[in-house]
Amino acid sequence: MRDGQKHDQNKPRFSLIPHKALWQVVEVLEFGANKYGADNWRHVPNARERYFNAAHRHLNAWWAGEKVDSESGLPHLAHAVCCLMFLMWFDGDGK
Repeated sequence: MRDGQKHDQNKPRFSLIPHKALWQVVEVLEFGANKYGADNWRHVPNARERYFNAAHRHLNAWWAGEKVDSESGLPHLAHAVCCLMFLMWFDGDGK
């Protein structure tokens, strides 16, 4: 029997994303969905400015040595990544 074929050259390799980091980002998204409702972030007034500021707050807290957000118990860096993902969405697909 010969090997099967799968033509996936030049397609995104999601396996390159660090699994633990991705898991932490998903945990932050779930925390937000439980607190505010799923996809609520899309409807926040002045979202670009507010998520920009939130990303910086989380990065500054991490830079100052605080690894974990006191409210969620999740890493500040994962919160910052979520904020940056939201900004990417607003910059591309979002309004």
